[in-house]
Amino acid sequence: MKLRKIAISTVAVLALVGCGSDNQETKADKIERATQKVDKNLLTDLQKKALNAGFQALPSSKAEQLKLADNPNNPITEAKVELGKKLYFDPRLSKSNLISCNTCHNLAIGGVDIVPAAIGHGWTENPHHLNSPTVYNAVFADKQFWDGRAKDLEEQAQGPIQAPPEMNAPKELVVSKLKSIPEYVEEFKKVFNSEITFENATQAIAAFERTLVTPSRFDKFLQGDNTALTDKEKKGLEVFIDKGCASCHTGIALGGTMQPFPAIKKYKYNDVGDFKGDKNSMVKTPTLRNILETAPYFHNGAMTDIKEAVNVMTETQLGIELKKEETENIVEFFKSLTGEKPKITYPILPAMPLNN
Repeated sequence: MKLRKIAISTVAVLALVGCGSDNQETKADKIERATQKVDKNLLTDLQKKALNAGFQALPSSKAEQLKLADNPNNPITEAKVELGKKLYFDPRLSKSNLISCNTCHNLAIGGVDIVPAAIGHGWTENPHHLNSPTVYNAVFADKQFWDGRAKDLEEQAQGPIQAPPEMNAPKELVVSKLKSIPEYVEEFKKVFNSEITFENATQAIAAFERTLVTPSRFDKFLQGDNTALTDKEKKGLEVFIDKGCASCHTGIALGGTMQPFPAIKKYKYNDVGDFKGDKNSMVKTPTLRNILETAPYFHNGAMTDIKEAVNVMTETQLGIELKKEETENIVEFFKSLTGEKPKITYPILPAMPLNN
């Protein structure tokens, strides 16, 4: 697996600082602007078909990726990302001092925890048997959490820290711990020009998470490189589109929108946990980027076999049964979605005074 350093270059930062005119752009506008540079006259029929199906490529340059991932209300800076990385890995944000964001969204193993249901405070299994979705490329989802209750990563980051079955740390406890660490006090002052607040802490975490994007061979294919996919992967892409899978798994995230679930047939593992989606029975569609690395699958982590997951999904959502060869073709296409991960250097966290 190729790795790239997670460092925001001076050029990238300048590009972000200089894009004040983009502040009023919607996420859809930014994606459209970043992906409209492809000359469709030079594309193959399959490339055109993929773009017409709604797929959108991540920009090839790091600076453009960061502009796409940025939040004008929480601008990305090198210092903020570095602080956010420390907080992401710091287990002291939890009541037990044992659980960090990385516990359930482990960046070394696909941004997930590879267990069916998340394990939190007091070794508690998620009460609804909910699986931890990957943090990689989460920035491109329309909503956060399986029920879509958070509008962005900044809002999402506040939930697990406080939730009793997860990190179980009230805002006041988090702030008290962070304020007891002199190095954090200075770092927050440098980044935010203010004292430590819970909201600033979660903004820093979100800024770090916004850098966790993974460009893949599929992006190169959409940008015009017909050699980026193998013949088998191209066949799988065609099946994926023709069967209707791209009706939900599309866009730059290949997912991330709220959809009715189950749509046509009863979900085979409906009785695993009690989660039924939001008040309208809508569930967030997971991203397919790095899908071969993020088992177990579905909101309740009921399956580890990707072929079974594909078959159950098409039966439940599309009302069709795939032939064995069709399933295998789709899984072959998924290989092109495994992206280039940022190289993450585990941070040395600032020391907490012994009397704390």
